[in-house]
Amino acid sequence: MAEHRSMQRAALLDAARSLLSEGGTDALTFPALAERTGLARSSVYEYFRSRAAVVEELCAIDFPVWAAEVAAAMERAESAEGKVEAYVRRQLALVGDRRHRAVVAISASELDPGAREKIRAAHGALVTMIGEALQELGHGQPRLTAMLLQGVVDAAVRRIELGAAEDPEAVTDAAVTMALRGVRG
Repeated sequence: MAEHRSMQRAALLDAARSLLSEGGTDALTFPALAERTGLARSSVYEYFRSRAAVVEELCAIDFPVWAAEVAAAMERAESAEGKVEAYVRRQLALVGDRRHRAVVAISASELDPGAREKIRAAHGALVTMIGEALQELGHGQPRLTAMLLQGVVDAAVRRIELGAAEDPEAVTDAAVTMALRGVRG
C-alpha cells in the first residue's frame, strides 16, 4: 500500500511538472492533475491539500537536484572564472528542463510564508555557491556581486523562456560575456 501511494504521489508530481511547464500556474489544477494521472479529483486531495502544497513539494524535490547540477558543473571548472562561466551556462542549459520550467512557473504569491522562505533559502544556496569563486577573483563584496550575477542569469532565463528572436545559445553567450566582464571588475 505504501509503495502504491508513493508511486501515485510521484505520478502526481510528474503531472504537475508537465502542467506547469506547459501552461504555468494557471494550468496546475486538481482536475487537470486527476485527468493526467487517471485519479479521481477527490483522490488528488488525499495526497495534497492545495496547489501550494504541490508547488512546495516540487520545489523541495527539484530545486536541490537543479542546484546540485550547477554545483557539479562548477566543480569541474579549473579556475574561478571557469566556475563563474559554469554557474551561468549550467543554469541557462537547464531552462528547457521540465523541472526548471516548473519551478520558474511557480508564483511565490501562491505560497504561504514558510514555503516562500524555503524557496528563498534554496535560491540563496545558489548565490552562496558562487561566492567563493568571486572571493578568489578579489571581490570585496562577494554576496552582493553574486546577487547581481544571479540577476544577469535570471534576465537571460526570462529572455530564453520568452522565445525571443535570439537563439538560446546567443543569449547564453551574451550572459556569460556580461558575467565574466562584470566579475573581472
